[in-house]
Amino acid sequence: MKKRKLKRFVVVGIYVVLLVAVTATTYFVSLTFQPTEKKEEKVDYVNDSVIEENLPVVQTDEVTFGKPYQSEGVTIAKYFYDYQGEKEQQERSIIYHENTYIQNSGMDFKADSIFDVISVLKGTILDVRDDELMGKTVEVKHDNGYISTYQSLSEIAVQKGDTVEQGQVIGKSGENTIDQEMGNHLHFELYKDGAIVDPAKYFDQKIETKES
Repeated sequence: MKKRKLKRFVVVGIYVVLLVAVTATTYFVSLTFQPTEKKEEKVDYVNDSVIEENLPVVQTDEVTFGKPYQSEGVTIAKYFYDYQGEKEQQERSIIYHENTYIQNSGMDFKADSIFDVISVLKGTILDVRDDELMGKTVEVKHDNGYISTYQSLSEIAVQKGDTVEQGQVIGKSGENTIDQEMGNHLHFELYKDGAIVDPAKYFDQKIETKES
């Protein structure tokens, strides 16, 4: 049997068809796997600072720590007992009651006549009571951890829960049982953050308080 040979133009045509097919396949594959463009996201950023640097969280103000009286003629009868104080002042800081010496936990102010007792700072009346030993008593809560206590009062002009201004009259001086020989006077105590302190170190000093 005689073999037939493919004509030359037929062979060339086959190669051309194959080349076109391969080229077309490559093109469509490249379109299919071409990565899509990533859309640019629009993001709004907040400021670097959350809180304005020029605005404090709590507004504060300075006031002068007052004394618990304004009347002339009022003098110091007993000082706060300071363990590191001078001996002479310590001797004037002792209370003698029922054969017992007691270290004074505040300051005592006396005068020949009854005088007005005033609040040393703005605050809220924390308690009003009649103590068996210390007499009529008023406690005032102030800003920044201060509590002032006024004892030996003969009259009280405020009630529990009242708001008082600095210098407002809260009562009048009087007497108590624990220190009867002193006569007409005021026993004053001061607490800072729960600890009793020497009031003399605070009188007429500048302290920070919250603004109203």
